[in-house]
Amino acid sequence: MVTSAVNHYFRSSIGRKQLVAITGLLLCGFLVSHLTGNLLLMVSSDAFNIYAHKLASLGGLLYVIEAFLALVFIVHLGLAMKLNLENMQSRGKYQQKTKTGRGTTFASQTMPYTGVVLLAFLVLHLISLKFGTYYEVTIDGVLMRDLTRTTIEYFKSPVATAWYVFAMITAAIHTSHGFSSAFQSMGWNHGKYFKNVKRLGLIYAIAIGGGFAFVSIWCHLKGV
Repeated sequence: MVTSAVNHYFRSSIGRKQLVAITGLLLCGFLVSHLTGNLLLMVSSDAFNIYAHKLASLGGLLYVIEAFLALVFIVHLGLAMKLNLENMQSRGKYQQKTKTGRGTTFASQTMPYTGVVLLAFLVLHLISLKFGTYYEVTIDGVLMRDLTRTTIEYFKSPVATAWYVFAMITAAIHTSHGFSSAFQSMGWNHGKYFKNVKRLGLIYAIAIGGGFAFVSIWCHLKGV
């Protein structure tokens, strides 16, 4: 009976929306930690390299964390796409043109499109930086990857920097709606507090998108 109830929950529209919400909030949390690490680039080259080396030193645990994040992202993307397609199929052509069912703001109406941009960005980001040119440096007698050099070299390109900034603006638009929408999907949208949730979502979106974009511009200026 418990298994049946769980299956019914995951197959239901509400269950899938809540899974999209939960995975979205988990990704929001990851972005905070990732930005915190990236800000070390502005502290010093060694600080960022040591941070990256400590992460790499986690060994198998790091692979588990990365696998978990990949699963969260795949579930979020897959269910969001499925819900969007079902939403479109449940309406006539006229209704599709006049009502999206995702609200009236630009951010809410463009969620599927900003999601696709972010997917493309993630793939290129991993190829260019995580799996980018490998340099080594010795810090305090420890040989480690010089990820700072790889990052600075990447952002020397005005095109790469402009693409990154565009993607971060897209991320800000996506999360500005996604953050509050996640709380709404979970039923945490009491009228007395939900306006503050929306404000918090906007602040989060600006801080995350703006923070990542600022770091990329800083790297570009440092590299030229």
